[in-house]
Amino acid sequence: MAADAIEKEAKGLAKMAEKTWDYFTSDELWDFIVSASIKIVMILVISYIVIFIGKKIITRIFTLKLKTPINQTERRQQTIIKLLHSTLSYLVYFSAMIAILSAVNINIGGLLAGAGIAGLAIGFGAQSLVKDIITGFFIILEDQFGVGDYIRLNNSEGTVTEIGLRTTKILGITGELFIIPNGQILDVVNYSVNNSKAIIDMQVAIDADIEKVEKLLTAYLETLPSKFEELVDVPSFLGVQNVVGTEVTIRIIAETKPLQHYTIARVIRRDVKEILEKNGIPMAYPKMMLYDRWYKESSEGDEE
Repeated sequence: MAADAIEKEAKGLAKMAEKTWDYFTSDELWDFIVSASIKIVMILVISYIVIFIGKKIITRIFTLKLKTPINQTERRQQTIIKLLHSTLSYLVYFSAMIAILSAVNINIGGLLAGAGIAGLAIGFGAQSLVKDIITGFFIILEDQFGVGDYIRLNNSEGTVTEIGLRTTKILGITGELFIIPNGQILDVVNYSVNNSKAIIDMQVAIDADIEKVEKLLTAYLETLPSKFEELVDVPSFLGVQNVVGTEVTIRIIAETKPLQHYTIARVIRRDVKEILEKNGIPMAYPKMMLYDRWYKESSEGDEE
């Protein structure tokens, strides 16, 4: 009995192996593989062409100088262009995936029905994702900030490189890339919308001639707008800001185009230092007085 069972099992395995071999060597299977491969390659090629041409068209449309609300600023254009590029890629990739599944004879209807039920279950746990998308939509709709803006977002600071419906990417000044979910955005400071102001404080000695300093620096400041296009107006000499010990702090304020105040402040500090030195106006420097009590007491003792 045991021998008969073993022999029967061996015949069953041999028949299964023969059917498997016949299946993999059948003309129908290889015709299907060749046909499906050609379809998949065509789908991928067409998807690539659609994305490539679609991105070109989107970029072309939104870079034209059209008199529409969307094209009011280049910053807003770049933001919308990147968002539409991403949306186009997602739609085409999803369509390509569905087409590939159909090409390999997978029932898309049943798959989508199952995905819908699973999506409903997952949706209850995906509230943060929904929040990210809604917040991203309103960031773009309200034009809170755009690609190329320099912003401080929560504890991150840098230049916006990409705004999506789910995340925002910021490139820091030292090269780090911050990827922040839109739903976690609480505080935003945009430095690229309005003009910036450079506030320059410099210290001169307490015995310096302040009137002479004002005349020299006022004449110098009036020459700056013609040299630097970053300046919006002639910088102002505000006068004495503070007096501490042997130091007098003078203040200069300059209005510049957005984010150009750092450069202008460095130039003004350098030039002011040179002007004051050339005109014999002493800059403030630390001073220390030493009082030798032992020497004083010894001197008094010798006199007695």
